Amino acid sequence: MTNLRKELEKCKHPNSRKTKALSKKARRQNNKHKQRMGHAIKSNIMGEKLTWFLEHIEEGRKQPLSPEEFEQLIQLYLKRFDEELEQIALKQSISKNRANQHAARQDVIRITLEKETNEYKAGGMELLNLCDPVKFKSLMDWDGSAINVQHLKLDLVSHNMLQRFKKNTEESKGASPISTTTSSTAAEEVMET
Repeated sequence: MTNLRKELEKCKHPNSRKTKALSKKARRQNNKHKQRMGHAIKSNIMGEKLTWFLEHIEEGRKQPLSPEEFEQLIQLYLKRFDEELEQIALKQSISKNRANQHAARQDVIRITLEKETNEYKAGGMELLNLCDPVKFKSLMDWDGSAINVQHLKLDLVSHNMLQRFKKNTEESKGASPISTTTSSTAAEEVMET
């Protein structure tokens, strides 16, 4: 970037082809830098989210979460700011002078929670599916660095998806003895004919 500045200072005319080429090169480098910073910020946010989930799973757990446990964990995640909001409300109730003391932080928390709740109820939150054994193991093996977040395969986890998982697990648990008896009776019928 400093070389570009020096070269731009050497240019005699502001509308020369060389000046335009250098300014185009400077814009391109600036855009690349902004894009890299955007990826780094997204990785840091996702790293913090995954770290929260990793901290709230009991240590030494080897099997993946059941859909019920995963849903409870997400509900706990969506309530993670409740204590801070109570503290802000308490400070604001003390006196009239403090009514707007933490309004900016309160707004940020409210907007974040609304966004995450809407994502969870509608399309899905970008998160690891902790009901999947492979992804659960990858979270447990994750070293906690934001750089390695890009190596984790994230899914869109929604309320409807977890309800389908619950229904499938209930059917598979309840249907396994029935399916064997049904298949054995079907096999007997085929043998008789």
